[in-house]
Amino acid sequence: MLCNRVMKEYLSLSETAELLGKSKETLRRWDREGKLVAVREPLSNYRVYRKSDVEYLFADFFKNEIETDVTDNYAKPENEYKVLELFAGAGGLAVGLEKAGLRCVALNEIDKFACQTLRKNRPNWNVLEGDIKDFDFSEYHNQVDVVTGGFPCQAFSYAGKKLGLSDARGTLFYEFARVVKEVNPPICIGENVRGLLSHDKGKTLEGMISILDEIGYNVVPVQILKAIHYKVPQKRERLILVGIRKDIITKYEYPQPHKKIYNLGDALKKGELYDCDVPKSDGAKYPKAKKDVLDLVPPKGYWRDLPVDVQKEFMGGSYYLGGGKTGMARRIGWDEPCLTLTCSPAQKQTERCHPEETRPFTVREYARIQTFPDNWHFEGPLAQQYKQIGNAVPVNLGREVGYSIVNFLNRYYSALKG
Repeated sequence: MLCNRVMKEYLSLSETAELLGKSKETLRRWDREGKLVAVREPLSNYRVYRKSDVEYLFADFFKNEIETDVTDNYAKPENEYKVLELFAGAGGLAVGLEKAGLRCVALNEIDKFACQTLRKNRPNWNVLEGDIKDFDFSEYHNQVDVVTGGFPCQAFSYAGKKLGLSDARGTLFYEFARVVKEVNPPICIGENVRGLLSHDKGKTLEGMISILDEIGYNVVPVQILKAIHYKVPQKRERLILVGIRKDIITKYEYPQPHKKIYNLGDALKKGELYDCDVPKSDGAKYPKAKKDVLDLVPPKGYWRDLPVDVQKEFMGGSYYLGGGKTGMARRIGWDEPCLTLTCSPAQKQTERCHPEETRPFTVREYARIQTFPDNWHFEGPLAQQYKQIGNAVPVNLGREVGYSIVNFLNRYYSALKG
């Protein structure tokens, strides 16, 4: 019993870092500053954190994480601004940009179910289905204000000291850069996962910046935008890569963060984000053996909250390995932002269990956590619907980025006139 009590009472450095979404270095600094102090675990003598301390901070630190607040990033377009979107997926970014007042003139996507979703919801959108390599976009030359795209992260092969466009041939970033070169917009926006920062020891991102420089674009210092700061009830992060055409002196400014943090209750219940409770919809189910285990996990709990014998059986060999594995047997709480959604709602490594009912989130709950409107319907089999939502840029984050684009374009065209 002592072992079980100790296991529940303390969290390792890795577990705490994952729960709070902070680096280990940040936690060590907080320890030195007295913000979150580590203690010695009685049995192992390792430096750990009291779970009660972490839970207290977990509930409050979002509210105090940023020093400044902005009431609204809203900007009204002074002209009609046109967007060409690449790797459009199910339309998360496109809907967000549309909400900011930008008009999508064409969207390219290879996945047939995502294309069905785009056509179902926006019959007027020009959806170009197929491999981007098969499309020529020169008809949009000087006709589009912004090219956007969530290109996958692929390593390059380096032919020389400075990576050029030809060295990236065969990768999807090459296609993104090719289209930007063909279209020649004032601004291009690429988005990706945080991992791009360290991919291939940073060389991949360095290569992308070099390529955009070669085709005539200066890259704004890259930023990681945390979705929780942009009216999204989810701890999701996206890397934003912004290129400004070299003949333009107007500066681009990222959207300012909001201090208010929304939680799962805000996503699924009537309130500021939605004017009604989440609609009923289909959803995945747990097999009985897994449901029996998750029935024992409290809201905001995970596998460490199970009895030790159940922990060992459920975790198998992973029980004896290092790391927090805080996504395993994880039940989300109403009063916290959801952890990052994945393409499958019931993966063992990244569990996202409903706070009260022992089941994964439904399709409409998934969509709400990504801030899709309730009338945005997803096509294809259930697994494909989850995949489309899990891969999407949160709509509200897209809208806030859209406002920043509108601000930039308003200033750019105003300068041209005056």
